[in-house]
Amino acid sequence: MAPKSKKGANAQKSKGGEEEREEPLQAVVFADAFETTFAPFTLERPRCLLPLANTPLIEYTFDFLASAGVEETILYCGNHIEQVEEYFKRSKWTRDTAPFSLEIIRSNARSVGDAMRDLDQKQLITGDFICVYGDVVANVPMEAAIAAHRTRREKDKKSIMTMVLREAGDFHRTKSQNIRPAFVIDPASERCVHYEQVRPRQTPRLDIAEEVLKDHVEVEVREDLIDCGIDICTPEVLAQYTDNFDWQAPRRGFLYGVLKDFETMQLSVHTHITSEGYAARVKNLQAYDAVTRDVISRWAYPLCPDVNMLSDQTYQLQKGNVYKEDGVVLARSSVVNRKSMLGKATSVGGGTVITESVIGRRCVIGKRVKLSGAYIWDDARIGDDTVIERAIVANEAGVGKRCHIKPGALISYGVRVADGTSVMGSSRVTKSKRRRSSGPNEPVKATTDPKIVGEGGEGYELAVDEDEDETLESLVPGDIYNTADAAFSDDSISTLDSEDEEDSLDEDAKRRSSRSESFASINSDESGDTRRRAADFHHEATASIVDALQKNEDADTIQLELQALKLSSNAEDKQVRRTVAVSLMKRIAGLVESGTSPKDAVSKVVPPNKLLIQRCVGTDKEEYSEQVEFLLYMQTDLVHRQQGDKILLFACNVLAHDDLVEAEGFEQWWEDPRSSASEELQDVRRETKQLVDVLVGDDEDEDDEEDEDSE
Repeated sequence: MAPKSKKGANAQKSKGGEEEREEPLQAVVFADAFETTFAPFTLERPRCLLPLANTPLIEYTFDFLASAGVEETILYCGNHIEQVEEYFKRSKWTRDTAPFSLEIIRSNARSVGDAMRDLDQKQLITGDFICVYGDVVANVPMEAAIAAHRTRREKDKKSIMTMVLREAGDFHRTKSQNIRPAFVIDPASERCVHYEQVRPRQTPRLDIAEEVLKDHVEVEVREDLIDCGIDICTPEVLAQYTDNFDWQAPRRGFLYGVLKDFETMQLSVHTHITSEGYAARVKNLQAYDAVTRDVISRWAYPLCPDVNMLSDQTYQLQKGNVYKEDGVVLARSSVVNRKSMLGKATSVGGGTVITESVIGRRCVIGKRVKLSGAYIWDDARIGDDTVIERAIVANEAGVGKRCHIKPGALISYGVRVADGTSVMGSSRVTKSKRRRSSGPNEPVKATTDPKIVGEGGEGYELAVDEDEDETLESLVPGDIYNTADAAFSDDSISTLDSEDEEDSLDEDAKRRSSRSESFASINSDESGDTRRRAADFHHEATASIVDALQKNEDADTIQLELQALKLSSNAEDKQVRRTVAVSLMKRIAGLVESGTSPKDAVSKVVPPNKLLIQRCVGTDKEEYSEQVEFLLYMQTDLVHRQQGDKILLFACNVLAHDDLVEAEGFEQWWEDPRSSASEELQDVRRETKQLVDVLVGDDEDEDDEEDEDSE
């Protein structure tokens, strides 16, 4: 278990006869994973408080941080924050005896990148920090990793992050069997020199840059590592996220970008590979099942149920890895087979057989029930003669008599399944759905569907397209634990904001509420290779244009380079449009940060590069869709830029003055729902309202004059 002192890795040390204390080791924990692979449960509960082996996930994460010597923890939380705050009010982690201080940050971040930029702005980080998700279950020793990180940092300030990776072999059950991380590492320095996500069933191939192979005498390609997102970071990591607003995910965004820009920035990311301890992320339902089995089977020791991580737990280990709390009532003829758990005050009827299942507290299990590989959370009721196989039944849900809950089914909070009903394995049954107009955290009661829950039941099936926040790869129809055809990305950071389906300008995006959900993506039905090439193009082209702008190269030269990149990457016009808009705004923002006024910065960048903009917005004079897209890309990029509202105002003024965007384009942009989809987007465009009003008004006056002349 975690130590109860705050010394950890940061004890006072003597240097030259004087007492000197290192900066306290901090930790940043993301309570949200910026995805909802646990829908429908996360419609009503925060993911970090979902039970794993009858203990909230966040308890495992905090115990790991305490054992690592963390002294200050910052918990980033967006969805269901009231529940998180209420939980910690009565938690051991906020008592005086806690091993670290805890600060909970309310956040509207929609990706790790957004959270990191917000953290940089708040200036809460004073030194090295451990960055993890609130679903990490680990006991890997961190002392050596932290010491190696700090030693490297003292020698080389450009060494900004260390990834802690666990050796696992090719077929560890917590690893995705479809998409795996491939780390190319220099064994001499432990520096990561290349990263890709690989699909095993495709032809093995890594696109390693020629410079990497020339610069390193030896490299190792490692696909046998578990990457559960444990990163030791320096404050420079936050600065890099701030400087690169298109970085959203830690691996496919930050890591990929740092490695690609190594020749320019000389920033390095290292690895610490350990063969000791246990490490996993509960990032989807497959991992939930696998990690639970590991905990119950004691592979994660000392993270085992009978350690009783919560003060009121009383689990005792019995033969066959069966765990029972005090107060469990079992009928004489009931059978509890190996690798099962039963929580306090749960009762089990006669003739019931329980195998490899986890049952929470105060559950009522009827007679002749068969539970196999099932997860029954607190206060659930299961009727007589019911069969539940490899499915989840959440808190206070009720399953009637003679029901069959088939493998893969998810029964959410408070759902009632009527007697004699079969629930298919592909079903996600809930009472709630998202009320889009009232914000992301307000589920509302949905209309019951008797076809799903039977006559007299309560609940409906959550359709795929009703939960736009959901990443569905882990929910394989028929079996939530089958990964044969599922595509689990190791980043899997949100359909809201991931590079794997970069933001889209399609109809779905119009219904979303976040700035980062609405813009610039490759369509989700394209292949992974296509999406990866698109991400490569955007990153490489943006870096190239910004570099050229800094060198004051003429627009013709930049256009030629951009066209060559477009052809070599087979990029679409929309991708080029996004790249040009982001590059120009990035260069302008850089000038503003160096002390140039927004007006002067815009004047230095936009007019000399009119050619680039004309090529992006000049082909659709009737619908103005290209002009609208360009303005949306500008607006989105400027949301978190210093004086972004002023930059947008002056940039729009120049675009209008030089006839690069017409009045109709500005009007359509202003009225487009995507331009006002969040408070941030509304704030950044507020200063531009008067300009748009003038432009639209002048255009209407001209139309009136033309009508009068024609009469």
